[in-house]
Amino acid sequence: MTDRGVLDTSTLILLGRIADISALPDEPLITAVTLAALSVGPLVARKPAARSYDAMIAAIAVSCGLPVHTCNPGDFRGIDGLEVVPVRHPDRG
Repeated sequence: MTDRGVLDTSTLILLGRIADISALPDEPLITAVTLAALSVGPLVARKPAARSYDAMIAAIAVSCGLPVHTCNPGDFRGIDGLEVVPVRHPDRG
């Protein structure tokens, strides 16, 4: 069976720089919410609105029974029913 998982916005942005791809799913998926976050990212990156994008990505992943693969696992802390797969951030070693 193929390993499927949702890439959050941070992971998608850093995808080309991730050295250890073992934490990534065989079949990476992105959500329409991620595409929306990317289109307005600089406008919300430092505001509470960024957290609402994470919550919507998490809700989609939970409803589909998929894990979220993220370079920022703290963004998803405390969301019941969500499986979070940490991906090593290339700038944090």
